[in-house]
Amino acid sequence: MSVVKVFYQTVLRRPSRFFVVVAVGSLFFERTIDIGIENVFDRMNRGKQWKDIADKYV
Repeated sequence: MSVVKVFYQTVLRRPSRFFVVVAVGSLFFERTIDIGIENVFDRMNRGKQWKDIADKYV
């Protein structure tokens, strides 16, 4: 049996399963993008954020 046929039989054939796969996938995708953007922002602003300079003022 091909992978596509197994995927269709197990996931796409039932709307409830399809909904769960889409919901979990969207949550995973959103969290992955959020973490990635935060890392890029922190790298671009290294040394300028409060967490980097807090030792000087506390």
